[in-house]
Amino acid sequence: MTDNFYGEVLTDHNLHPLHKHDLPTATCCHEGVNSTCGDDIVLNLEIKDGIIVNGSYTGSGCAISQASADIMLELVIGKGLEEARHLNELFNKMIHGEINDDELEELEEAGALQNVSKMPARVKCAMLGWRTMETLLDSEGGAP
Repeated sequence: MTDNFYGEVLTDHNLHPLHKHDLPTATCCHEGVNSTCGDDIVLNLEIKDGIIVNGSYTGSGCAISQASADIMLELVIGKGLEEARHLNELFNKMIHGEINDDELEELEEAGALQNVSKMPARVKCAMLGWRTMETLLDSEGGAP
């Protein structure tokens, strides 16, 4: 995959987010803030029988934080809580430059953020939605 493709994925999710809206059916929500730059999101999840059946986010921030949250939701909706935690762990490994090719493939479009690992100032931006989801799952779904 080319850097241009990755740029297109991020741009598309930033300009045309699928999951940036209110979610009246949410069963849990949590606010995440990146105090370094002011990015702020509220993550909403609808969880039924241990499955994330729907999700959304609201808030504002840089293109990386917004695209990352949208990509994350696209990836975890329809997944069980344990699988969402697993994907969160893989994303964290990727952002810290510790992922292998097979693991990267599991992240699908989220792999578009792999190069953020080379930009330390932007790591917190990419991680905002994922950290928020981890906190939400730990409080609502019970820690593993």
